[in-house]
Amino acid sequence: MTKINGSDAMLQVLLDWHIDHIYGFPGGSFDSTMNAIHNFKGKLKYIEVRHEEAGALAAAAEYKFTGNAGVCFGSAGPGAVHLMNGLYDAKYDKVPMVAIVANVPTSRQDIDFFQAFDEKPWFDAVAVWNHQVKTADQIPGMMDEALRQAYAKKGPAVLILPKDFGWDKINDNFRVTYDSLQAIPNYAAPKKESVDAAVKLLKEAKNPVVYYGVGVKGHGDVLKAFANKFKTPLLSSVIAKGVVEDKFPAYMGSIGRVAPKASDDIQTHADLVVWVGNNSPFSVFFFNPKAKVIQIDVDSEKLGKRHAVDVPILADGAKTLQAMIDAGEDREESPLYKAALADRQNWDEWQESFVDSDQMPVRPEPIFDVINKYADDDAMFAIDVGNININFQRLVNLHDEQTWATSGLYATMGFGTPASLAAATTHPEREVWNLGGDGGFAMMSQELLTQARYNMHVLNVVFTNETLGFIEAEQVDQSHQPLSGVIMPDNDWAKVGEGMNVKSVTARTKKEFEDAVKEFKQMDGPMLIDVKLTHEMPYSTELNTLDDPEFVKKYQAEDLKPFSYFAEKYGVVDDTASGASEEEAEPEPEEEPDTTSGASEH
Repeated sequence: MTKINGSDAMLQVLLDWHIDHIYGFPGGSFDSTMNAIHNFKGKLKYIEVRHEEAGALAAAAEYKFTGNAGVCFGSAGPGAVHLMNGLYDAKYDKVPMVAIVANVPTSRQDIDFFQAFDEKPWFDAVAVWNHQVKTADQIPGMMDEALRQAYAKKGPAVLILPKDFGWDKINDNFRVTYDSLQAIPNYAAPKKESVDAAVKLLKEAKNPVVYYGVGVKGHGDVLKAFANKFKTPLLSSVIAKGVVEDKFPAYMGSIGRVAPKASDDIQTHADLVVWVGNNSPFSVFFFNPKAKVIQIDVDSEKLGKRHAVDVPILADGAKTLQAMIDAGEDREESPLYKAALADRQNWDEWQESFVDSDQMPVRPEPIFDVINKYADDDAMFAIDVGNININFQRLVNLHDEQTWATSGLYATMGFGTPASLAAATTHPEREVWNLGGDGGFAMMSQELLTQARYNMHVLNVVFTNETLGFIEAEQVDQSHQPLSGVIMPDNDWAKVGEGMNVKSVTARTKKEFEDAVKEFKQMDGPMLIDVKLTHEMPYSTELNTLDDPEFVKKYQAEDLKPFSYFAEKYGVVDDTASGASEEEAEPEPEEEPDTTSGASEH
C-alpha cells in the first residue's frame, strides 16, 4: 500500500474537506508539517501571517464571513500560546475552527525541553475538542474528527501534533467524513400549542418588540414580514446587524452602548419581547424585568438564560416567526411603534446633518458617508473593537450582499486586520474594508506585511483619535474616574504603511478621504488611509440626558428630541408599556450600575 508522511496525510484531509488554505507561522517543532505544506504547494495555499494570534483570529473570522471553518497553526511553546486569543474569540462567538498545535518530539516531552510544556491542559478550557495524537496512524482520523467536532459543537477544536509523528510514514488509505456532514440543517418546527400561546400574548400586548440575534441570520425577509404584520419594532444583538438591511424603517438597530438612540430609548418601554435566536449577555441590562417574553431558540440551554420566559419555544426561529405570522391577526400600530419610528427618523436626520461638516479634526459622519457611497454592494467589512463598533453600528448602512465580522462577545482589540486577511483570502474577487481605531490597529498592524505579500485588495482605514476611546468613555461616563492609561501617541500610520509596502495616505478632510477611496478602487492590492479623527466621543446613548444643557452642548445635539417628546406625542404610557398595572405598588428603585465588572455593555 502507498505510504505517506503523517503531516501530508493531515493536509490531505483538509483538502478532502474542501479547505484550500491555512494560516500560520512556522517554528522548529512544526517542521514536519511545514514540509508537508511545501509538498502541497499549488493545492493548499499557505497564508504566512506575521503573528500566530493573527492566524487564529483570521481562522475565527473566516466562519463569520463564509460559514466555513478556518484552520490555523502554531509551533510549540510561544506559538501555541499566541493562538489563544483567536481560539477564545471562536469559543465566545460559537465559531467552528481548527488549530493545529505543534509539540516537541515524543522522546523530548515531559523533560523540561526547549519550548515544551504540557499543552493539552492549556487548551482544555477553550476547545470543544482537544487531543494530542498518540501514534502517527491516528493523524488523519483525528484531523477528520477535529473538523467534525468543531462544526457539531460550534467552537474551536485543537489537534496537538508531536513533530516526529508528522515525519512518520503511514498508510495512505484514509477517507474523510465530509460528505456525511453536508446535510442541510432542518431544525424543528414549533408545536401548534406553542404558536397559539405566543400569538395570544402578542395579541394582548400593548407595545411588543422583537429582539433577534444571528440565530435568524439569512431570514431577514421573515423578520420584516413579522414587523409589518404585527407592527413590532425590530431590535438586534450587535453581531446581528445586517440580518435586516439598515434602511428598513422598523429596524431600530442593536441595543446597548454601541446602539443608535432609538433602540435604547424604546427597549425599557416594551411590555412583550419576542426573543429569537439571541444570547446576548447584556440583555440582563435591557428591557423591563416585568415585560413578558416569548423566547425562540434551537438550543434548550439558551431558554430562560437571560430573562424570565413566559412562552419558551424550542424550535427554528424563522419557522416559528412564520407560523406566528400565519396564525396571528394584523395589529394596528402601537404607541411604542409610532414613537420608535419617529425617534429613529429624528436620529437619522440628526446624523445626516453632519455628513458635510467641515469641523476639524474631521467628524466620523463625513467619513462614513463616503464609505456608504463607495463600498461595493458585496463589500466585506472587517471591524475592529472600540469606538469603531459604535460608529459602524450607527453609520454604516449595510445592504445587498455586504457582510461584516467583528469580535463579538470576546471583543478582542486587534481583530480587524486579521479578519481582513480571511475576507481577502476567501473572496479575492471582492472588496475588503478593514475599519479600526489607532489603538486596535496598532496591535496587529504587522499584518500589513501579509496583505502586501499576497497583494490583497484591502482598504485599511485607521481612525486616529489619539485615545483608547471606548475605554475613555467608560472611565468618564461609568466609573467617573480620572483618565488613566488611555492616551495614544499620535502616529503617522501612512509612513508605517509605506514602510510595509502598502500604498498609504493621510486624510484630514472628507474630500481627502474620498479622493483616496477613489484611488483605491482603481488600484490592485492593499491601501491604508490614516484618518485624523475628532477627539470627541460618539453620542452617549447610555447617558442620553437631553434635558441637560451641558450634555446637549457636548454632543451638538440641539436637534435631537428626548424620547419623552415622542412618548407624549404618541401616547406611550409607562405603566402599561412595562407590563405593570396602574394599581401596582411603586416600582422598585433601580440598581446602581455595575462599574466594577469590567464589562463593556455592547
